[in-house]
Amino acid sequence: MGERAFCSSSSSLGLVGIIIPLIVVSGLVGLTGTRTSNWVFTSNHYPWVWSSVIQSSSSNSNSAIFVGTNNTLRGSEEEGSGAHTDLNPRLVVADNHGEEDLSSNESVLNRSSSPPVVKNEESLNTSINGPRIVASMNESHTLPMRASSKRKLSKLMKLEVSLGQARAAIKEARINGNQTQDPDYVPAGPMYWNANAFQRSYLEMEKQFKVFVYEEGEHPIFHNGPCRSIYAMEGNFIYHMEVSKFRTKDPEKAHVFFLPFSVTTIVRFVYERESHNWAPLKQTVKDYVDLVGRKYPYWNRSLGADHFMLACHDWGPELSSAVPDLYKNSIRALCNANTSEGFNPAKDVSFPEILLHDGTMNHLLGGPSPSKRSVLVFFAGGVHGPIRPILLEHWENKDEDVQVHKYLPKSVSYYGMMRKSKYCICASGYEVASPRMVEALYMGCVPVLIKDHYVPPFSDVLNWKSFSVEVTVKDIPNLKKILTGISTRQYIRLNRRGLQVRRHFEVNFPPKRFDVFHMILHSVWLRRLNVHVRDFEAAS
Repeated sequence: MGERAFCSSSSSLGLVGIIIPLIVVSGLVGLTGTRTSNWVFTSNHYPWVWSSVIQSSSSNSNSAIFVGTNNTLRGSEEEGSGAHTDLNPRLVVADNHGEEDLSSNESVLNRSSSPPVVKNEESLNTSINGPRIVASMNESHTLPMRASSKRKLSKLMKLEVSLGQARAAIKEARINGNQTQDPDYVPAGPMYWNANAFQRSYLEMEKQFKVFVYEEGEHPIFHNGPCRSIYAMEGNFIYHMEVSKFRTKDPEKAHVFFLPFSVTTIVRFVYERESHNWAPLKQTVKDYVDLVGRKYPYWNRSLGADHFMLACHDWGPELSSAVPDLYKNSIRALCNANTSEGFNPAKDVSFPEILLHDGTMNHLLGGPSPSKRSVLVFFAGGVHGPIRPILLEHWENKDEDVQVHKYLPKSVSYYGMMRKSKYCICASGYEVASPRMVEALYMGCVPVLIKDHYVPPFSDVLNWKSFSVEVTVKDIPNLKKILTGISTRQYIRLNRRGLQVRRHFEVNFPPKRFDVFHMILHSVWLRRLNVHVRDFEAAS
């Protein structure tokens, strides 16, 4: 495919030729002056918020502090049950809009060098059945930014006004349930926390969302990434983003700013194998952020809160820590969405790890009907991490219905086994990300998640409980009992719903509406709706 011609190949540029020009340019622009800020970033206008996700950081002149509410999060069970399950803190509920219990307490990201924080204008208490979330929109649908009739709005204030309109439209859809007919797709069903609000949010994104991609940085580390292998989504997203209709060349029109480096290529070209030294990798990230922060005003005005990075490599979270503001404030789109390692679902995005052997979904989609699946549950994978040894200890070669293997015989097809199975186990290794979740959805096998501290992909929109099974580590000995306890009718529901949401995990060339590329963008869009960047000079 022509689109894949952009993807990373086996080219190898010298490390010196990659890094030194970046450091030199960074140093030159650094001469323009010290980092100061006349801006305050506030996350007062939340269309939704999650429980136990407002994080605090130590206070110093170069750091930011989140101060916010700690709201209880609950999620609805299967339709008609009326029961609720505590999803805190693992599950993100963003565009779920089931609705909310709004606290009037404000969340503020401030810096000591900034002017006094402007108080939150208004907040609204509402509540309906569904997940408990938080909104912060004016009940009368007035916009979140007020300026006197004599004062001209700055470009940033105009952007914030448009975001306020989007919040109001999403709230309207959430409350009144109105939905727009769409020739491509109209979301519906219990797979969505709130299908009406998701559709309205998606349409608002299509109507106005703009992303500025920094042009600084050269191949192979920047504007480049793998489009094959287990980290394929890094390259796929970078290349599609750079030619997307959502990209703007005018940073004044951008809602968010993309840092176009690939952690996988940084590891490949900068890391010295067996050195266990991450310092050069982190320095590469720091140099790049310093460069754009000194050359442009946008990073410093929000301390990176309207910027985002994307990484599928396991080391993505660690490399982001090279820049404290990137780690604490920026939107980090990560496959390794582990809350125990700092993943913050209030601002970070979980997206799926997808193994693309040839860069496409060829031979991955499709499978037999539920009635033709003879194996109850299947897993095959190497022994690493704390969960898989327990799984193998209890079930390897113990039961014909529970096909758990360390390695499959060469004569047995891995994908063939997935297509024969009703349920497919997706167990954490050393990290929580796994391509098995998407492979299961591709092939019509119901995912069984055995993961601690994991935020499933797009769970700001998708209710994973409606199309997957979650099993705790302590319940691994009861795995067969749990799965056989699911009725045939309910299993068919899980299977059918998985096939319905599969479109959100598909990789298309070029991207199609509602596919994985657009779902990643939508999750970034949601996080941008959660923040409010204030121009104090314009508002004073």
